[in-house]
Order: sequence, then structure tokens, then C-alpha cells
Amino acid sequence: MAKNKTKSAPYYNIGQLRVDFWNKLKIQTSELSRCNKGSVNEKDHKQRIKELLKDLKGVECFFASPGKERLSKLEKAYINEEFTSLANLVQETTKQLVGDGYRSNPEFIDFDEHSMDSVENHEQHNSVRKNHFEVLFIDNISEKEEVKLKDTLKKLQNPSDNFTYGVVVQRSFQDGLIALLFNHNIQAVVVRYAPPYRSKNISPLIKPYIEEIGKYDYSLKSETDLGPIMGELIKEIRPELDTYYVTDTSLGQLKDSTIKDFRRIFYQTEDIQELHLTIMRGIAERYNTPFFSALVEYSKKPTGIFHAMPISRGNSVFKSRWISDFGEFYGRNMFLAETSSTTGGLDSLLQPTGPIKKAQEMARDAYGSCNTYFVTNGTSTANKIVMQGLVKPNDVVLIDRDCHKSHHYGLVLAGAYPVYLDSYPIEEYSMYGAVPLEQIKTKMLQLKDAGRLDKVKMLLLTNCTFDGLVYNVERVMEQVLAIKPDMIFLWDEAWFAFAGFGYDYRQRTGMFVAKKLRKKYSTPAYKRQYAEHIKGLKEGEQALMPDPEKVRIRVYATQSTHKTLSSFRQGSMIHIWDEDFRRKTENTFLEAYMTHTSTSPNYQMLASLDIGRRQVQLEGFELVEKSIEMAMVLRAKITDNPQLSKYFEVLTVSDFIPNEFRQTGLNEYYTQKSGWNRMYEAWKSDEFVLDPTKITLYIGKTGVDGDTFKNKYLMDKFNIQINKTSRNTVLFMTNIGTTKGSITYLTNALLRIADELDEEYKSLNDKEIEIREKRIYSLTKEVPPLPDFSYFHNSFRAVPGVPGGNLREAFFLAYEEDNYEYVPLNECLKVMETGRALVASTFVIPYPPGFPVLVPGQVISKEIVNFMTALDVSEIHGYRADLGIRVFKEKVLDRHKVITSIGGMSTGKGKTKK
Repeated sequence: MAKNKTKSAPYYNIGQLRVDFWNKLKIQTSELSRCNKGSVNEKDHKQRIKELLKDLKGVECFFASPGKERLSKLEKAYINEEFTSLANLVQETTKQLVGDGYRSNPEFIDFDEHSMDSVENHEQHNSVRKNHFEVLFIDNISEKEEVKLKDTLKKLQNPSDNFTYGVVVQRSFQDGLIALLFNHNIQAVVVRYAPPYRSKNISPLIKPYIEEIGKYDYSLKSETDLGPIMGELIKEIRPELDTYYVTDTSLGQLKDSTIKDFRRIFYQTEDIQELHLTIMRGIAERYNTPFFSALVEYSKKPTGIFHAMPISRGNSVFKSRWISDFGEFYGRNMFLAETSSTTGGLDSLLQPTGPIKKAQEMARDAYGSCNTYFVTNGTSTANKIVMQGLVKPNDVVLIDRDCHKSHHYGLVLAGAYPVYLDSYPIEEYSMYGAVPLEQIKTKMLQLKDAGRLDKVKMLLLTNCTFDGLVYNVERVMEQVLAIKPDMIFLWDEAWFAFAGFGYDYRQRTGMFVAKKLRKKYSTPAYKRQYAEHIKGLKEGEQALMPDPEKVRIRVYATQSTHKTLSSFRQGSMIHIWDEDFRRKTENTFLEAYMTHTSTSPNYQMLASLDIGRRQVQLEGFELVEKSIEMAMVLRAKITDNPQLSKYFEVLTVSDFIPNEFRQTGLNEYYTQKSGWNRMYEAWKSDEFVLDPTKITLYIGKTGVDGDTFKNKYLMDKFNIQINKTSRNTVLFMTNIGTTKGSITYLTNALLRIADELDEEYKSLNDKEIEIREKRIYSLTKEVPPLPDFSYFHNSFRAVPGVPGGNLREAFFLAYEEDNYEYVPLNECLKVMETGRALVASTFVIPYPPGFPVLVPGQVISKEIVNFMTALDVSEIHGYRADLGIRVFKEKVLDRHKVITSIGGMSTGKGKTKK
């Protein structure tokens, strides 16, 4: 195994470092201002301040605010020994930086240091709060020219503008890349003609945080090529940004790719006002929310309601003596915007032609798809739409057995034959991981050998899983397409909607990889590489590269926008990157969309999807990074605190992912000794990675099971809500709404729980201590087995000896009450010992973990019975403890064998391959 090449760092990211150094500077300058002149303390503080100012110059040069101008003022005050003024200026700067106040006040850095008003007072005086952003110029200009550029652009900004911006200039290709990674407030990039490649002065302080730029080595390229290359890279690193190119190359000499990579190309002689107006227009277009804006305008119109919905306009609520409190709680705007109208400036979700259509097109561009559809009843419905729209009866679907139950019900509706794929078990923590690529390929080759590969339509995997396991999407798709070049991929990204807006995350999303592979397979270089690969294969060896003449990129992703981004509950999206969509699938997909979509969609939910898109396009890069930072802070706090680590342990990469799936050898994100390990190499190379925003806390040492810990401690005592538990773990998640305050509150709650456990232990007698130790032993050592999928009964196999079962037939056979019976769980093993095969007639879904351990038509194995016996969860869908497991009667199965045999189905005997 390769050694871990990632470097540890004392801070998780540059944002954390930046704020901490400003806080250190604030403390030092404050102490210095109180020192006696000539004292030893004064000398020490002056030396530390000098070092901090130098370090901050190496960071602030990548930001317009506070930026290097503010550092220059601080250095001037320091040199002149104006220590009180210096302390005041640093204190105000730090306050605004920590609170992000400077971004709503473009005048902030120009305040006189001796009479600084607060941002709040400034805004109150001007009666306006504007959105402020930064524009990155990559150009090797002089300091004098930089000052002139900033002054000119500032003068062009009008007080009536909705937005303001500051300018940050980088003089080299490398510095431009660093700014893109560090500075979340950049919304537009202007690449000037021929920037030099190398940075002249990269501070040692920032080197651990710029590993990503190592793979972008263009040192041998001519400077005239670097501008167009930068345009390409921005689409990979920060695709949401507007990019502009300023050149003197004639149109005839510009490559088509360069023209397409930039929003607009300017020439050196053109008026800079045109550049300014174009920048402002670009921000305004992304800020636009077609449907939300239409709904706001609709709510302002006086309207007479003579159709459905008495609640519309709030008329049935606010004039009521009995439910007016309902209106007061939600506010009048909620009801003014409530309507079933599809005209008058609004639109129809089922056949959009106006603002909904435009909103979906803008979402398409933001998420990098070819088509995007809004779904107003959750990803459960989105999954069924995709399944029914693409898959017909008797098609074969390779599907993760641990996926959300909506997929299994989708198979029933479509009448497809599932071939279940088993995730590797993580038995110590009573959960499953993800499906290894080798297992997927093995199943496909079994189907190929049986002559059934042409029936395989789709591969369905959950990315990322509830517990945070993320696939190497590119590797999976490439090697699957090498076996079946027309495979359709459905990536269930319900918990991964935010991923398209983080640099590392994006590389493992369905839409990004689909676009990347389509581009890759159409190049002459790939075709040559493929030809060489085929020549090097031994006889009978399976190719690992798709045939560029046959491969088709067909990728679908379903996302719960409401789970990880800003949307009302049940707001979801379907993203499509399918080069055969219009020719093969559009009609059936739209029929499925019509089948499952309400004719009365919730307009507030649609508006929230529209507004959520605006947010991620303008600040998603920053918010995703901050959600990871919050997760890392929590991990570090629990790991470093002796009282917390006594009872709690944050599970990390090596706990979730076996060695063979971690090619880089990264074991953990954080250690008390070495700090944070950078994730870049692992996310680039490993078969599976762990999403750091999913924080699984091992609680076995508390002697309390996960369900009890969730309800008795977290919810009842601290009102802390979580989604998932296992026997000995609880899962916390950070998201774009997580704050430092909420992390502090959770830490406080865990500390108080740990103290309570200490006090409880002190009060126990010997017998009670023995009982407690037995509970701890049970939770930490006596882990229940995690069974794989067994097999479908002979009556419900698609083909003898070949993976695939008729889920739909088994499901509907159980609609007749006479066809099934109940067998108590504690009697199942005895019945099985008589030779009878117990066959499930319904889905059985323990929650948690929330996926079927049994599906209709599946033979119940001894391992499954033992697993269900060991379960200590209170909620098992499809199972009643007082009645037992619902199974098909033997006579029904015997009769069904004969019927299906006559119909051409399998009557094979014995257990088949899984």
C-alpha cells in the first residue's frame, strides 16, 4: 500500500488560520498598547507583532478586504509606534473579519483608523445593505498600475447599484490559483494577456494549504497559453464564477475552446467601463430567481379567488376566530403566495414555459447537468420517477441492497429484475459500508457469461451513504462502461446535493464525472490509449477502458436539496447528463414525471429550490468549506478533550474503510499529535472516502445504546436532533447552516453527559456496576452479525442460476391474504431445520439502518434470523413482533412454481449465486 502523502497542518484550512492570526494580532497589539515604554514586555510584544504582520501579509495578499492595504496601514502605525491607534485598528478589523461585516460595507477598508465607525452605524447612516464581492484580476502589472485600476473601477461603481465589489490583483498563474482556492468572496475573474507562471513569493505559512495546485504544473507552457489554460481550470476549480479574458490576440487566432471557456473576451484597447458593466451584469444574472421573483410579484397583486384553495391570500385564516394564530405564526406573506394558479406570471410544473422553466434551466447550469427537474415530494419520488422512466418490465438493474427503500419500491412499479449488490460489513459498529467495484464487475461478468448482459439496464448506487461513504465515481463508471458501454447510472445523491460546490467533493459527483468522461472519450489521445490497452490484454482478459466508438454517457442523479442545502422539506431535484436523453428517454421520463408529480405542487417549495440555487451559485463554495471546517472542529474537540474521549470516540477513515480500499493509506483526518491531514490525495485516488461532515460518534463505552442515547440524553435533555443511530453509535452532521455556536452547544451537551455518567457511576453498588459492565461489553464486543442478501426463491428467479429476481411478482402475490402466513421469529430456525424454505412476502426494514433485510420473494437465511433476533431497535417496518415474519405458504410457492414454469420462468432448485 502506498504511504500517506498528505501533510498534517495545525489548522484545517486557510480561513481558520487567517482568523486565528488576526485574533493573535489583536491580543498582542492590545497588550503592547498597555506596556511601559522600554520594558522587556514591550520588546517581546513588538517582536511578535512584527512576525504576525509578516505572516498575515502572506495571507491577506489573496484578499481585497481587509487585504494588503489594511496591512500597510498597520505596518505604518507600528513603525511610527502609534501603538494605541494600532490596537484600535486591529481590534476593529478583527471584529469585522470574524463577523463578515466588511462584506456588507465596501467602504470598510477606507475608514480613517483614528475615527472608525462600525459597519452597523455605517449601514444605518446610508440606509442600505448591499451585497459585496471581489473580482480577481490575474495580470502582471506594476503597483502603480494596480492602484490606478482599483481607483478607476471604484469610480465606475454607482450608489444605485445593487452590488459593490473590491479588486484583488495576482501577478502570476500560481498566485491566481491560490486566490481561487483561498478567497470565497471572489465572484468574477479577469485574466489579462500572458500572465507569468511562477509565484515570486509564496509564504511558508500557506504551503500546507495549497497542495491542490501541485497537480497543475504548466511551467513548460508559454505565457501566451497560460490565460486560456486558466479559463479551463476555473471551470474545474470554481465553475460557478464568471470569467473574462483580456487579450490582443485576433479573433481568427483564438481557439474555439478559449472562446467557449470565457463568458466574454475583451481587447486591451476597449473601454474598462464595458468590463465593469459586464461584471455587474454577470452577478445580476446569477442573482436572478425567476420563479421566486414571479411569486413575490404575484403576492403583491390584488386578486379575487373564485377557484380552489380557500387558504389562498389567507382569507380563510385571518378572518377566522379559531385559526388566526396559525396565520400569525407563519406570517401573511406565506398565504399571499399560496395559490393553485398556473397563469398570471406563474407557471405549471408539469409543463413549464415561463419562470419555472427558466428556474430549472438556471439550476441545470449551476449543478452542471444537461437537464434538471424540480421535484416537490422528496427524493423518494425522484427515485421512482427515474426508475419508471428508464426501466421497463424484465430489464435487469444492479442495485445496492442497502439503498433507500424508495428504490426497491421503484423496482416493483417498473417490474424490473433486481440483482442485489452487498456492501462490505462494518460489524463492530452495526452498519454497512459501500459496494466494492470488484463485486459489481463480478456480477456483470456472471450475467455476461449467462447471455443476460443485454438485459442489464442500470447500475444504482448510493453516493454518499447515510454514514458518509463516497464512491470513486469516475473509476466505477469507467470500469463498468468497459464491460457494458451503454450502462445507465443512477447515483442516489440524496445526502450529497452540496457536493457540486466543494472542490474535492465535486470530483466524485455524477454530473461532474459524466461531463469529464464525455470530453475524455472523444479525444484522439484517448482513442490511441484505448488501442494500446486492447493490444496489451491477454486472451480472455477483461478490458478496463471503455470502447470510445461504443460508449454512451448516461447518468442520472437524484438529490434531496432540502437535506443539505437551503430548501423547504421535500424539495428535491433530478439532474440528468444523458447524451441519449432526447432520442431514447425523454418521452418515457416525462410520462413517469407526470405519473408521480402532483398537479397541485407547493409553490413555496419551488421558490425555495430557486432561491437555494441562487445561494449555492454565489456562496456555495464558501458555505461548503465552512461546513467541513465545523465538522473538523468538532472532531478535534472530542478527540483532544480527556473528559469527552473517556466516553466518546469519533470514528474516522480507517474505522469505516478497509485497507484494501484506501490506496493512499490515509487513516484519519485528525490526530491530537499531528493535527489535520489533508484529504486531497485520498479524494483523488482511493476507492472509497469518508465525507468529513458525517461525524459518527462511538458511544459503546457509555453503556447506553444508540437509540436510548438519542432520545434520553440528546433529545429529552438538550433538544439536539439527529437522524441516525446504530447499537453503539450516533451520527451528527454538519451542513451549510451549522454555526460555531451550535458546535459549542453540542460540545457542552456532551461534556455534561460525560459528567452525568461519572456521577452515576460513583453512585452504583457492586451489582449495578456489574450490570453496567455487562452492557458495555455487549455494546462493544457482542456485535450482531450483518447478513448479506441471501437469494430469491426458485419461484421468483428470472433465470436459473443467474442473478436477478422477480420482485414485482412476489410483491403482488402477497396481495391475497390466503397466500401468506406468519411465523414467529423465535420459531423460524426450527421450521427451517425441517427443510422448509421460508420466503418473505413483504419488505422487512429495520430502522435504523433503514434498508430492507428482506424483500418479497427472498429466502430467509439463518444469518438474517440471527440478525433480527439481535436487533434492539423499536421500529421495524413490515414486521410485527406479536405475529412474526410474514412468509408465503408452501402450497402457494409449489403452485406458483408450476405456473411460472409454464410461463417460461425458472423452476430451478437449490441456492443460486447471490
